[in-house]
Amino acid sequence: MTVSDTLRRAFLRETFERFHHPEYISPDPLEFVYLYEDPLDREIVGLIASALAYGRVAQVLKSVGGVLGKMGPSPRAFLEDTQEVDLRERFRGFRHRFTTEWELADLIRGIQGVLRRHGSLQACFLSGLRPGDDTVGPALCAFVRELNVHENSGGYNSLIPVPDKNSACKRLHLFLRWMVRSDAVDPGVWRDVPPEKLIVPLDTHMFRTCRSLGMTTRSQADGKTALEITSAFRKIEPGDPVKYDFSLTRIGIRREGDLSRLIESCARTSVMRGWT
Repeated sequence: MTVSDTLRRAFLRETFERFHHPEYISPDPLEFVYLYEDPLDREIVGLIASALAYGRVAQVLKSVGGVLGKMGPSPRAFLEDTQEVDLRERFRGFRHRFTTEWELADLIRGIQGVLRRHGSLQACFLSGLRPGDDTVGPALCAFVRELNVHENSGGYNSLIPVPDKNSACKRLHLFLRWMVRSDAVDPGVWRDVPPEKLIVPLDTHMFRTCRSLGMTTRSQADGKTALEITSAFRKIEPGDPVKYDFSLTRIGIRREGDLSRLIESCARTSVMRGWT
């Protein structure tokens, strides 16, 4: 179906009103962030939870819960008290789909190193964020280099994708959404990163949804497509281009049915409410 700008806006608003509520967070790895009060714990938990957010949701929640269980009540304190050489032993035997214990340990070592150099993940990210940047893209590239303990040797870690190789980096942008946006769903742990610079966390489901909405004609869910879709969202919400990410992803998670019919249904409801 061809989606007009009016219909697109009506669908997005109706979907947001329907799904953007705390009761729809579970099942989602974001729920782990809310188990901690300290922002310094929350940012660590958010990065680990988002890094493992691929595959069946039940397995994601099991894997994230297992990792955090080994880190005790305060992940920040765990990283301050644990020697780097002990991290591999602590997570020996871990496996999440194709992610190995080595990759997990290297991610956590990377987080530990960032905390020692910068004091927090937010401070590290801000060190690469320049006022003239249109998006968080350049800052994310610098952030990933800081996290990647094998950056100089060319080693690859499935938990730390490389933005400047045209990866959509869905999980990293998901992490940034959690950290930067602040409302009933997103905790907004970081206060100094402008939400208008965020990029849509693009996976295959979001890609299909946005193609159906006429927000891209590209054929691959890559970094360029993520930027194109973000630009389309920015025309609708200039100060908050990832506002609709959570509500749109609930459609697939909750199997709400045929997308075309849902668009038409949501649009009719919006017309009745006088939103168009």
